[in-house]
Order: sequence, then C-alpha cells, then structure tokens
Amino acid sequence: MAGYNPPIATPGQHSLAFRVMRLSRPSMHADEAVLRLHSADLFAGEDLFSDANPGVPPNLLDLISDDSGFAEDSEFDFRKRLFIEDPTDAMGLSGLLLLPQAFGAIYLGENFCSYISINNSSSYEVRDVIIKAEIQTEKQRIMLLDTTKSPVESIRAGGRYDFIVEHDVKELGAHTLVCTALYNDGDSTERKYLPQFFKFVVANPLSVRTKVRTVKESTFLEACIENHTKSNLYMDQVDFEPAPHWTAIRLDADEHSSFKNSKTKDIFKQPVMVRASGGIFNHLYLMKPHELGEIKGDILGKFQITWRNNLGEPGRLQTQNIHSNTTTPKKDVELLVVQIPAKIILEQPFSVNLCLVNRTERTVGPFEVYISHSGSSEDKHVLLNGLQKLYLPLVEGSDSIKFDLNVVATQVGVQKISGITLHAVQEKNIYDPLLDFEIFVDAE
Repeated sequence: MAGYNPPIATPGQHSLAFRVMRLSRPSMHADEAVLRLHSADLFAGEDLFSDANPGVPPNLLDLISDDSGFAEDSEFDFRKRLFIEDPTDAMGLSGLLLLPQAFGAIYLGENFCSYISINNSSSYEVRDVIIKAEIQTEKQRIMLLDTTKSPVESIRAGGRYDFIVEHDVKELGAHTLVCTALYNDGDSTERKYLPQFFKFVVANPLSVRTKVRTVKESTFLEACIENHTKSNLYMDQVDFEPAPHWTAIRLDADEHSSFKNSKTKDIFKQPVMVRASGGIFNHLYLMKPHELGEIKGDILGKFQITWRNNLGEPGRLQTQNIHSNTTTPKKDVELLVVQIPAKIILEQPFSVNLCLVNRTERTVGPFEVYISHSGSSEDKHVLLNGLQKLYLPLVEGSDSIKFDLNVVATQVGVQKISGITLHAVQEKNIYDPLLDFEIFVDAE
C-alpha cells in the first residue's frame, strides 16, 4: 500500500510470540484396523477385565453383556469384533472425526479462518499491546484485525491472548498472513515491535473449460467443470449469467418418470457431485440473441458457481467473461433458410422456403437465384425443378422477402443441398453461396 511504512522489528529476544492454527472442519476417520470400535472402548482399555484390574465393578459385565465383543458365560475377548453384523461395518467408519494435522490446501472461493494466539513466554507482564493481523497478496493488503484504538491492557507472564480472523479468498497465488505486536515489557519504557510472517499458497479448486459452437442460426455453449481438489465437491448452484444482449437456455437430459412426477423434487433437490482429483461435469446452454437491438461485442456472459465439500464447508467462484470464438459479421445482403419439409420423397418435387435479407439502408436488386454447378454434377443429388433461375424483385432498405425454391431429390438417404447462389443483376455482383445444409430423402 502506497505511503505505508511499518516500524522496524526490534532486535533481540521478544517476550511475545504468535502461533497460528487454521480453523477447518474435521474429516471422517476411516478405520483401517480389522477390529471395530465400541463405545466402551472410550472409557476402558482391553485389559478392563484382566486380573491386573481388580477395581472393576462386578456388575459392569452384565451391563454390556449384549455387546458382540462379549460372550455369555465366557471370558471377555475381541473375537466377535471381526464379524460384520451390519452393512455399515464394511464402510470402515469408526464414528470418530479426525482433526486436520497440517495447514492443508487453501482454495480460491473458500473462507480462510485462522485461530491466532499471542503468547507471553517471559517471566514478567507485557502491557499496552497493539495487535495487527493482515493478509498481503501481490495486488493488495487487507487488514483483518487492528487493536490500535483499544490495545490489550496486559498479558501476564505465561499467559496468552487469543483471537480469530476470517478472510474470503478471492485471489490465486502466494498469500502472507502478517501478525505484528507493539508492546512494553518489564520496566522498560521503550516500545518493542514484533512482526511474524506466515505464508501460504491459494490454488484453484476447479476449472471451467468452455466451447462455443454455432449450428446454422443457433449458438451453443458447452461448459466442462473439473474438480482439482482431493475431496468431492457438491454443486449447489451452477448458473450462467448471460450478457445483456443474450438469453441462455439450459439444456438438461430427460428426467426419469418417477422423478418427474415427484411432488418433492423442487424441495429436496439433490446436488450434483463432482468427484475428487479430476472429476468432471458438463453443462450445455442454448444462446439466443435478443430480438431487439444488435449484438455488440463477443461477450456471452459468465458463470456463478457455489459448492460444498464433504462436511458442508461452502465455496463460491465467479468466472471471467466468456467470449464467443465464432463471431461472424452479419452480411449486408444474405440468404437464409426458413423452412424445410418434414418429409421428402424420392423424385417428388418439394419447396425450400428461403429469405433474402437486406441489412443496408438502400434498395438492392433485382436478383437471380440459382444452383451453381461449379462442382461435379454427379456429386449433386438435389437439383432445381423447372426453371434453372428464379428472379426476385427489388428489396427496400432494412427489409426482407421470402420465397420458395422448387427442387427435387434424385437419391435416398442423407443428401446435401449446396451451391444456392444469389446474383445481383444490375450490379453484376455474385454474393457468397448459401451454406450447405442436409436433408433426409425417403424412398416412398
């Protein structure tokens, strides 16, 4: 931060020292041992009923005689702990939670929560302690705690002062948690300054790979979400926020009939699980431009993603703007396909409805429409029926006209209609041919 000059650290030994522990939720403890845990094990060991422990109440065995580890009219042993009496026993979950043994990985979009303790290891009292804690990144400094206006009056010898700081992680890369203390100790009137630095790296929990495809007049956006963490992620929300000039329609697979007719499907919505270490999930959207106004720029929109891990710890991520990589400028004069018959019979004429669009402000035309034979005639199995050229009148500025092109198919199966060309008679200008499109021809 410009203009910020921190004090110089006081040389020599300090009375105070910071200790930092990350506050994160525990994980399920999977027991690899063969013997299963019983609640009695929390209060007594395996030598509970041995001769070396004469202080055991005589009725204790009767109280827990229904346990699988105790055999009636026999000595206590662990033999029956080997048997699986319930399906949950095969999961290996002991019922205990495991506290994190290390600082662990910190991911973008999560909430970083840390328990900080400042300890007085000297033999005398420390007074007027000003404590600061801040996060430093490559771009900014964020103050998490500042007791300048209300210093800690004193920390006794051997005592400590504890506090908790939180920070929403919004940047990738190296982070530094800086903890500082300004204090007096002993009979000295000189203020001492103690800085301590705790460094960690923020990684990306998931990646969003996108593909934009244009099929005729439709634009499709495919998004692939990949999990880079070591735990499963449960997607609460994956929403695409389109740019102002776009509308996004999410395309989902058909639901099972039992779920479709369920009355509680909107209440108990099962989250989408993306498996750990490379699991993926795909989303598909149909992008439609608004009817009013022209498309400005190539920005389609951005994703808002929220998730939870195995024990419900939340995370949130917003992607950058997604750009269309298939932007094609609109032509001044263009032919478009409007409608094709649902059923086409071999060697029976049919009409293809086309539209001629004039996007300029001037009048254009007249025109001729024909099928170009620049390629081999043997490759074309859809030909004009009747006159080989169709004449169109003048088209006013910002206007369009629709017309039918009468054609006939000479071969069954999937056939391609290609080479439909527009020719301006007066200007003697030949426009780009209409893009090829396919039809299916039935024998009868």
